[in-house]
Amino acid sequence: MKNFVASTLNQFRLLNRPARLFLLAIFLDGLLFSGFILFLNLYILDAGYSRDFLGMLNAAPSISALLLGVPMGLLSDRMGRKRAMMLGFTLANFAIIGMLLSHTEILIIALALVWGAAGQLYFLSHAPFMMKVSDDKSRDILFSFSFAMFPLAGTLGSFLAGYLPGVFRDTFGIATSAAAYQAVLLFSVTASFLVLLPIALIREPKSAPAEKKDGITAGRPSVWKVLFRPLTLKLAIPNLVIGFGAATLVPYFNVFFAEQHRMSDASLGLLFSGGSLITGVACITGPRLVGNLGGKIRTIVIAQAASLGFLLLVGFSPWAWLAVIGFLARGALMNMTAPLFDAFSLELTHETEHGAVNSIRNLAWNVGWAVGPYISGLVQQRYGFSPLFISTAILYGIAIGLTWIFFRPKARRDLEPVTV
Repeated sequence: MKNFVASTLNQFRLLNRPARLFLLAIFLDGLLFSGFILFLNLYILDAGYSRDFLGMLNAAPSISALLLGVPMGLLSDRMGRKRAMMLGFTLANFAIIGMLLSHTEILIIALALVWGAAGQLYFLSHAPFMMKVSDDKSRDILFSFSFAMFPLAGTLGSFLAGYLPGVFRDTFGIATSAAAYQAVLLFSVTASFLVLLPIALIREPKSAPAEKKDGITAGRPSVWKVLFRPLTLKLAIPNLVIGFGAATLVPYFNVFFAEQHRMSDASLGLLFSGGSLITGVACITGPRLVGNLGGKIRTIVIAQAASLGFLLLVGFSPWAWLAVIGFLARGALMNMTAPLFDAFSLELTHETEHGAVNSIRNLAWNVGWAVGPYISGLVQQRYGFSPLFISTAILYGIAIGLTWIFFRPKARRDLEPVTV
């Protein structure tokens, strides 16, 4: 344990000041926003809305991201990563606050669409920013730390948030669960504006000059040129397939445990807190496994394949304790691969294409999230959760196979970035 902590601290020292401030922002985001993630679905259901509406609400941000993801990525390229992150985060939070204060279904969905578009501008700026402030020695470390910070902070945030509905009920005399959940959600989102402070302190490095060919500086490539490049399609297709599977199940784990295993708010907070902790540690461990398992692609494929059995264990275990073990293991194995694949995909492209490539990959992911939550709501209403666990496992398996097929020749050697 001491060796792990010492090694982690040594890795952290390799990061420069902009990278460290960025990680602080991610930590605050995970700490303060965890209450929103934990209780949004339960609030919507307790407020009297149908599961069909909950499905539409969960799908709305992804529909917006699907339609506007590529333009938001290009806008991030032009604005600069720091300004894009600050603008996107601010607009997204105001949209969420408006959504929580509204009682009209159409207005709630409209504000969720704004949340989705603004959130894309914020999130799509992350990976290009990290590429900009890291080098070959620190890149895997920064990507893994950034992905770990959110769940690690969520460990404390989810644990505390699990008690907040009871605290608000007792302290302010709130009579209904829906009102208590609403108070927690508003508190969580409002407090998360603190994320803007470390971002504001970042001094963004200047972009590297574009490559020159025949003495002419290359401009930004057309997004269509980037989109239809075979490499871009190979990077995006696994995201598309995994996105379909994840969208039907992952947003509803809180509902699944609350209904199938009768977990209380505090128990849900503890469960998601433990999941965040284990996922965060797994993400930090990821770069170490790359060397042991023979490269990023081998690590990604092995970890994701190992997660499938645990996913089915969550869905079909009759005992809550066994489902909890499956939930924790699945989350760690599946999520630890995300920063590795993000870094892998951007290492293959020039800096001027990072925003476009990242937005295309997110667009593919959001295709599934645009329809999956709504389909999931319909399935839950009629057949329960069992078909969703089976279909998600099948889709994950297909995506894992495609990743190996597409990138197996590259798993054994270093890759040179694509020039413009």
